[in-house]
Amino acid sequence: MREQSGRSLIEIIGVLALGAIMVSAAFSMYHTSNQRQKRLIATENLRDIATKTKTLLEYSGYQPVSVDFLIESGALVNDKQPMGGQDWSVTSSIDGTEFSINLVDVPFEDCAYFSTKKFSWALRIEINGYDSNTGSFCLKTGDNRISFVVK
Repeated sequence: MREQSGRSLIEIIGVLALGAIMVSAAFSMYHTSNQRQKRLIATENLRDIATKTKTLLEYSGYQPVSVDFLIESGALVNDKQPMGGQDWSVTSSIDGTEFSINLVDVPFEDCAYFSTKKFSWALRIEINGYDSNTGSFCLKTGDNRISFVVK
């Protein structure tokens, strides 16, 4: 008699389930690493904007500043927001000793990330108008405003 060799349906389903678990884990790891890389790039872009703006304002005497002014002066290449959103601004304080980089429509996850970080180039971080040192003020709706105040 001839012996039959093959796999049962249960074995095939088990292998497919294991493969599905591995694929979902790979997607999760990709998403996590992609988010981490995006935030690192945004942090470097913000630090670069802060450094160039500070240098320019020290040279020009802290006159009123805007993104357009920074582009015209050569401090910024374009008006692209560091986090990838649509609208952002750079404003100087009334007394001319500080300026802020203001991001709007920041998603909750990114807001939560920046509210827990401390940057050497930023004097403080304001989330929706509140100092991030006093608590988390991120809105789950994604309509968050973050201001990085630089002295």
